[in-house]
Amino acid sequence: MKRMQAKHWLLAAVLLLELGGAARAEEFAIQSFNGSGLLTFNRIPTGEVYRVECANTPTGVWSKLTSPVIVDGILTTLDCLPRGSGSGIVTCTVPTSTQSMFFRTVVELGDMVLIPGGTNAGTDPDFGAYRLTVESFCMDRHVVTKTLWDEVRTWAATNGYTDLPAGGGKAANHPVAEVSWYDVVKWCNARSQKAGLTPVYYQDADMTQVYKTEQVLEPYVKASANGYRLPTDVEWEYAARGGVANRRFPWGDEIQHARANYYSSSSYSYDTSPTRDYHPTYNDGTEPYTSPVGAFTPNGYGLYDMAGNVWEWCYDWYPGHQNSYRVIRGGGWIDLAYYCRVAYRDYDSPDIRDYDFGFRAVLPSGQ
Repeated sequence: MKRMQAKHWLLAAVLLLELGGAARAEEFAIQSFNGSGLLTFNRIPTGEVYRVECANTPTGVWSKLTSPVIVDGILTTLDCLPRGSGSGIVTCTVPTSTQSMFFRTVVELGDMVLIPGGTNAGTDPDFGAYRLTVESFCMDRHVVTKTLWDEVRTWAATNGYTDLPAGGGKAANHPVAEVSWYDVVKWCNARSQKAGLTPVYYQDADMTQVYKTEQVLEPYVKASANGYRLPTDVEWEYAARGGVANRRFPWGDEIQHARANYYSSSSYSYDTSPTRDYHPTYNDGTEPYTSPVGAFTPNGYGLYDMAGNVWEWCYDWYPGHQNSYRVIRGGGWIDLAYYCRVAYRDYDSPDIRDYDFGFRAVLPSGQ
């Protein structure tokens, strides 16, 4: 992550380039900035699409800007800067304030988000001191939908993956559920091969037999592979915190139905939702009461549903239960606020297919 700053009067701008690779970050530069809010920076020649966001503090809640901008003489908006061509500049007017304001550009990676490497350390309100350190990686913006599951599974069925289940899902744009840890690991391999990437999980130490069928308790992991895999427990929490430290949830210390799909109760002081029980919008009388992916505000990294909706499988064994239980994170639509806390981890048997268990995948940052 590269930070650049220019100040004029009481207005400050900080642009954070969330990209993998120092060479790419060095190509980005503020060219000028003034107290009227006129911000000019060079085109970003990486072939990606970007958005510009603002916040009152570097660790605050980031919001997309939709102000008009001029890109090489063409009017567009800050919520989707066009792909760079290696030349030209972007000029825009950003909000001015008597207090410091912070601005950043964020690369749009389609269905994935780049999680910048680093350390998130602090004191969780319930779990105390923590320290999470990761290398950069890309993570699915949303939990895997039923549509994506079906698309990969259809391809997999004719390519040696003979026992992937149909999975559950309330609608095409809802999370896939009723998939076990074994199922999702094999599915990640299928997704990799379908995309022309090297699979991560294997049945043998020589890494010659791609894990495609049956239940392999401890698949061999090819660390150099560029394919899809499950996040580790640490990666998941680091990503869920969204760059913010010391918080109970990805956005702060309280939870409401406006923030997440979960079962609200007055049993917890930090559950301040004015509506109780199941989420009123998604409780239609027919379980599961999942919500469409992306129905709530994303966290600071642009990830959706890191609290509630469905539990998410992680790769790790649950501490103290090696060879028995795998870690799950995030809580689900049926769960109390207690289970949706960002530092809370639970576990289940890797062969369980539950109607509030889903997942999301990650990729190396170079992809």
